[in-house]
Amino acid sequence: MDYKVSALKYRPSEFGKVIGQNHVTDTLKNSVKENKIPSAILFCGPKGVGKTTCARIYAREINKEFIQLENYDYAFNIFELDAASNRKIDDIRDLLEKVKIPPQLGKYKVYIIDEVHMLTKEAENAFLKTLEEPPPHIVFILATTEKNKILPTILSRCQIYDFNKISDLESKQYLEEIIKSEGYNYEPKAVSIIAKKAFGSLRDSLTILDRVINYTNGNITLEKTSQILNILDIDTYLELSDFILKSELNNAILKFNEISDKGFGEKDFLEGLVEHFRNLIVVKASNSQSLIDDENNFEKVIDQSKLAEQSKLIHAIEILET
Repeated sequence: MDYKVSALKYRPSEFGKVIGQNHVTDTLKNSVKENKIPSAILFCGPKGVGKTTCARIYAREINKEFIQLENYDYAFNIFELDAASNRKIDDIRDLLEKVKIPPQLGKYKVYIIDEVHMLTKEAENAFLKTLEEPPPHIVFILATTEKNKILPTILSRCQIYDFNKISDLESKQYLEEIIKSEGYNYEPKAVSIIAKKAFGSLRDSLTILDRVINYTNGNITLEKTSQILNILDIDTYLELSDFILKSELNNAILKFNEISDKGFGEKDFLEGLVEHFRNLIVVKASNSQSLIDDENNFEKVIDQSKLAEQSKLIHAIEILET
């Protein structure tokens, strides 16, 4: 069997499998159920959180009732355009000529335009005319990571959906499901590191997982994951922070030297330490577990936050960020 990267292999094909975007998927499902199909939709949010995936699922769902063919791939109904490489006015004029033609099968032709903020102003203005009076058989689904760069007149003609970053906990749980289904061995703390390294992008977390699996040969340990990703686990930050908060500077320096000797980048390490101090402030103020994906780690962070004065943590962050 040909190898397939996890981001493609586990790409959701139905709304129920989309992670972390229930506010979007529930609304889109109701739109299909009630047959209230808008002519233009705008999906906004960070990279790798499901914008294009939801666009493809929605495009299939609104046509499913009108196409009774088995294994139909919707090639005559769904068209994708990357605005980053097709951004000129001539590209949009060519598109606008094509949208006049009704679909050969089904009720709708759906045009998914990714990175729509990359269109030139001339192209946006040409596109605007079709958005004002779209043909009844056309649905435009626009996707962007930078909504602020899109013309306000285009925004006003779209139903706008804001996608969330995927939380570390949601990413970790999803990755663990995949690892178990593939039959690999893993340490939970190693998966936590992968989720954190992806910075809220589920696609990136799957790409990182593939890399870690190749490096560890399917035995995903904390030590090897830390090595390849050049990232430290929360226990290391807890230990070093204890030394700092208790003013045990000799031990803190020795620990830092130990980390540096293992090849971890100083910049990445300091950024991680700043994030840890911020988490201590949040946990101290709200007792919220949303930033910590492991219950045992959360208890340790709670205990450490009780030892730290908020003013001291803020001062430490200011020093580290200068």
